[in-house]
Formats: sequence, structure tokens, C-alpha cells
Amino acid sequence: MNELLETYLRYLLAEKNLSPLTLRNYRSDLTHFATYLREEENDAGPTTADRYMLRRYLSSLKEQGMAGASLTRKVSTIRSFYRFLVREGKLESSPLTGLVAPKRERRLPSILSQEQLSAIIESADEATPRGMRNRAILELMYASGVRLSEVVGTDIRHLDLEERTLLVRGKGNKERIVLLGAPAEKAIRRYLARGRPKLATGAEMALFLNRDGKRLSGRSIEKIVRQHALKAGLDQRVWPHLLRHSFATHLLDGGADLRVVQDLLGHASAQTTQIYTHVTEERQREKLERARREMSEAMIRNLEKSAAKRRARA
Repeated sequence: MNELLETYLRYLLAEKNLSPLTLRNYRSDLTHFATYLREEENDAGPTTADRYMLRRYLSSLKEQGMAGASLTRKVSTIRSFYRFLVREGKLESSPLTGLVAPKRERRLPSILSQEQLSAIIESADEATPRGMRNRAILELMYASGVRLSEVVGTDIRHLDLEERTLLVRGKGNKERIVLLGAPAEKAIRRYLARGRPKLATGAEMALFLNRDGKRLSGRSIEKIVRQHALKAGLDQRVWPHLLRHSFATHLLDGGADLRVVQDLLGHASAQTTQIYTHVTEERQREKLERARREMSEAMIRNLEKSAAKRRARA
């Protein structure tokens, strides 16, 4: 198994250009599967496993309380691994053929209101270099819907403030152009003019720097987002991807075309972006229900007033 796994991971790295985190997840899932085969299926291996072993493996995970999304990911990983083994001539066919993966529960992403986002952004203190940097990060993330990794990987040369655009490298090493609004442009210009020069200590080309003049890490940006959410008085958990969810939902709320939002987010499939239309629909239903409740309450108050007047006349 170790030899097959290492060969497969080298293939993923060379052909699919997957991130280190994704590769680590693949390794973890397949190692866990191999351990199950060895310990629970009489020392079976990936090339001797059959469909029934795979079903028992998934059942054991379900009994342990594993969430549907995690189960789906494991099936996808194992299915991909077996496709590779068939392609390499290690197997004639995959034992997963005909095996139906557990249905993934569709969970709508959480979002922040425009008022909450404004409060978070406004909480950034612009009087210090790090304050100006934090304001620029928050403005950028909400204005463009970029991923955390894309913010970390942004260099100064990727910016075109005259055109208000930013070149980012997303999943699968794919590049795309994202758009910046006037507030984001203003915040970045201020940071570049008055904040970044005081943080820079060398020739680092990263847009966002830490106090040592090095590229700001993803963990640091997560802390910045949480810190300013708390300063804004939000007691709910706020993380960088929440700004991306909010960006997409607010665009669709405003009437943006789904394909445009898909391009801005860098989604390979429109189905991935489609989830935000469900969020918008759910929000519209909530608004409608709230309006109906308010209308019903107003009608009840009017009826009570009319009844009180009739009683008074009587």
C-alpha cells in the first residue's frame, strides 16, 4: 500500500498540481482505509479489496458518527485512487463500480449582513501601519470575494489600482482577474503609501507583510478577521471564508448574473456557485414571512382599535 500510495501522490502532485493540504487529506484518507483493510478484513490490501469490504468500511465510519460530507470526501478519494490503479494496470476494474456514495447534506453557507461587514471593516484602526494593513485586507476580501490563500499569495505586482483589478492564483493553480471597488482601492493605496513602507525590511514582494517584514500568513489573517469581528461587537464566530460567502450572496441579492459571480469567485462549475442562489431565495422567504407577520400584527392592532371604539360608543 505504501508504494502504491506514494506513486499516486506523486501523480497528483505532478499532473493535478494539488495543494499540500489537499495532498495531506488524500494521504490521511487512504492510510485510514488501508489500516481498516489490514485490521478488519484479514490483512486485505487495496488490490484485493472488493465492493463488500468497501461497504463495510463506509458502514463502520457511519456507526462512528462521521458526517455525511466527510464520508462523501472519503468515497471520492478512494474512487479516484482506484481509477488511478486501473489506469496503471494494477487492477482490471475498480471495486467501487456501482457503489453509490452517501448523499451529501446540502448546508447553506452562513453570511454576514452589510451592516455587520461595515462594522467589522470600520473597526480597523487606520492610524498605525498594521491598522492600515488590516483595513486593506478586510476591504479587499469583501470587495473581491478572494479566498484566504489568494490573499496570502498576492504580490504587489499583481495589483493594478488604476484599473481596480487584482490577479490572483486560485485552486488548481488557475489565474483569474478580480475587481476592486473604490473603498478597497482607497484602503490599499493608503496602506501602500503609509503602512507597508514601515513594515517592510527587505525585498519581500508580498502585498501584505507581518511585523517582521515577511509575507503575512493565513493564520495571521484569520486572527485579524476574528479580532475585528469582536471589536465590532459580533459574538458569532467569524472567519475569512464568511466574507467570501457574504460577497457572493450580496452580489446575487443585488441582481448580479450567476455566471458573473462564478467567474469572480473562480468556481470551475456553476453548480458550486448555485448554492448562493439558495441563500438568496432563503433570505427572500424570510423577508416575506417577516413582512407577513408584521402585516398580520398591524391588522390585529387595527381590529382591536376598532373593537375598542365600538365598545366605547356602546
